[in-house]
Amino acid sequence: MRRITIDPVTRLEGHGKIEIFLNDDGDVENVYFQVPELRGFEKFCVGRPAEEMPRIVSRICGVCPEAHHLCSTKALDNLYGVQPPSAAVKLRELFYCAHQVHSHIAHFYVLAAPDFVLGPHAEPAIRNILGLIKRVGAEVGSEVIKHRSYAQRVQEIIGGKATHPVCGLPGGVSKSISEEERREIEALARSCVEFGELSARLFDNLVLRKEEYVDLITGDVYSSPTYYMGLVDDRNRMSFYDGTVRVVDPEGEEVVRFPARDYLRHIAEAVEPWTYLKFPYLREVGWRGLVGGKGSGVYCVGPLARLNVAEGVSTPRAQEEYEKMYSTLGGGPIHAVLANHWARIVEILNAAERMLELSRDEEITSDEVRTVPTGTPREGFAVVEAPRGTLFHHYETDEEGIITRVNIVVATTHNNAPICMSIKQAAAALIRGGEVSEGLLNMVEMAFRAYDPCFGCATHSLPGDMPLEVRIYDFSGRLRETLRR
Repeated sequence: MRRITIDPVTRLEGHGKIEIFLNDDGDVENVYFQVPELRGFEKFCVGRPAEEMPRIVSRICGVCPEAHHLCSTKALDNLYGVQPPSAAVKLRELFYCAHQVHSHIAHFYVLAAPDFVLGPHAEPAIRNILGLIKRVGAEVGSEVIKHRSYAQRVQEIIGGKATHPVCGLPGGVSKSISEEERREIEALARSCVEFGELSARLFDNLVLRKEEYVDLITGDVYSSPTYYMGLVDDRNRMSFYDGTVRVVDPEGEEVVRFPARDYLRHIAEAVEPWTYLKFPYLREVGWRGLVGGKGSGVYCVGPLARLNVAEGVSTPRAQEEYEKMYSTLGGGPIHAVLANHWARIVEILNAAERMLELSRDEEITSDEVRTVPTGTPREGFAVVEAPRGTLFHHYETDEEGIITRVNIVVATTHNNAPICMSIKQAAAALIRGGEVSEGLLNMVEMAFRAYDPCFGCATHSLPGDMPLEVRIYDFSGRLRETLRR
């Protein structure tokens, strides 16, 4: 049996590898997506005061610290039984919309777009952000860099830091903003809306008008029918910051909706010995292994899943793009994994428009930004939509507010099974008769890249057991010894 290893996989946050096994005919027998890194945040949070959690978990990684910071802060609200003032809620949401813009720009332009603009078979030396800028022009490249910095600036004003924010407190935020800061945020948000519209035009011109790319998006190679999960508001519109979790089946029918505190009633996790990532699935449906469809409990989260579970978005220009997407791709749910990239364009627009709406709300300059907790903490739950998908935080404490247990279920963990399935499906469709090229292997990588996985916070060990393998190489690169536990 022939073995093909892609190690490391490229253009993602974190480390991973793909092992492809071919049979005697040169066709794909099996594929494994392996994550070799382990992070131990859930364990070393134990014993810390609960109010330290938003500052600790924002250090899990530098990719989405804002998502962990706000989810942790919301969990403390629930833990202490305190409701933040209206101004604090609006500031949190404004801050979070900036994070969505910032993160989605990074993934779409830096990690995903080179495959479409330059082509999946382009030389690796040019299939990157520098090659992209050369193709689309320095002016567009400068707009990308500028608007990432604009979103970072909004996070800095509200969060205290552009990365690893410190603003979240149980019952509110640490400070208000001035009228001058509000005006600055409004100007930045207005420009981000314009950039979102530019991104939609670029996607239309560079992807949708090329028949081969539309065929790639809508074809069978990257189609994966599963259940979908995401946050919605009381009108079933997509929501980033607050709402209830809604799950629909592969046909779009609602199967359950629940608040954060009920997540363990509906989500269970399977484990496999070849990866540190667990495999969440819908408890009511059950685990059938790495298979999709209505009979399997596998579900997806993330931009496309959010739009699949929603009945629209909350802002006008993004709603237009949402309707265009579903009309073009034949209605929902959309099972085309590569459509996640279009969904990110919709979300950039929605987050930017919502930033602008909130920046014009006079209440955000109010000094009433915190309700001081008075309750005794014991257990708290929260959920937000991280850029990559649904994020749960669950804390338990003793009567003194010292953390005794932490459970964090992140987007990439939710998507672990769909990622593995999509990679295997793409590999099986693309690799035939043992013919393998660098371009084909990149197309296999495109299957996971669509999910924008981030392994900084996604990995866990089996309860009470952490398999470990250390490989020792000499100066010439030869393997000298392998140690296993």
